[in-house]
Amino acid sequence: MALTDSFLWSVLPHAQVPVLGFAAPSGTGKTTLLCRLIPILRARGLMLGLIKHAHHDFDLDQPGKDSFELRKAGASRVLITSSRRRATVTDHASPIEPHLDQELCYLDQEGLDLILVEGFKQEAYPKLELHRAALTTPFQYPSDTSILALITDMPPLDGLAIPCININDPEAIADFIMKRFLPEAQRAIHLR
Repeated sequence: MALTDSFLWSVLPHAQVPVLGFAAPSGTGKTTLLCRLIPILRARGLMLGLIKHAHHDFDLDQPGKDSFELRKAGASRVLITSSRRRATVTDHASPIEPHLDQELCYLDQEGLDLILVEGFKQEAYPKLELHRAALTTPFQYPSDTSILALITDMPPLDGLAIPCININDPEAIADFIMKRFLPEAQRAIHLR
């Protein structure tokens, strides 16, 4: 599937800038790779946003802090703000699985060039599949047609219709994003 296919962008009507996911089973190294890749993309001049899908309960604040105690006292939404940052914590009345496009509504996209997403691997949106041979997990590609490249520690696989990039080469992954993904993704978003 080409990056300019309207299908890939029609599923994300709230995306104002390109969105690129990193999909893989837990333990593959998504966060580790992103921590290596983000400084490279920033050094190349990109302003980045990030959405991470957590599969468990989490807290941004700590017990004993005012905002934590006020939320525990019953406030279902807490906005913590300072001169340097802002964070919003929203407790759902009942557990609800998030959807990427809905979560994009909560991210201030102003001034961003690219939104990186960790997770939401079951949703159809532009993403890279991470794979490690040692984990022996099945590939999502080619059954997931929204995967644009395979990022792996395996030697390049024969017969792939998508690029195969070494997971230990974040510069090559950044090159793919900058030269192949971003230009087409920006055009696709502006054409919709």
